Amino acid sequence: MKPHHLIAATGLGLLLAMGSPLASERLDHDEIKQLRETGQILPMTQVMDSAQSVQPGQLVEAELERGDGTYRYEIKILAADGTIHKLSLEAATAEVIERKEK
Repeated sequence: MKPHHLIAATGLGLLLAMGSPLASERLDHDEIKQLRETGQILPMTQVMDSAQSVQPGQLVEAELERGDGTYRYEIKILAADGTIHKLSLEAATAEVIERKEK
């Protein structure tokens, strides 16, 4: 292997290995329960009410993630017209942080 290919492959390997600490972190159910009990995050029913008021439709997926020291819910909703809407909501307030349509 040529030296510049070896350097590129090694760099790519390091980026892939570091990918999980750089990405949003998923939480287990015990952590979620504790966050809910201490009031650091809202219950899913309240978050879904907020999401439905922004984008009516059927829930496709919901995840609680931790990133940059904050918690957020990532919600995917299937709208009546067949489009998927991805909402990112602040977990403590259910305020919409980001909205994308697929």
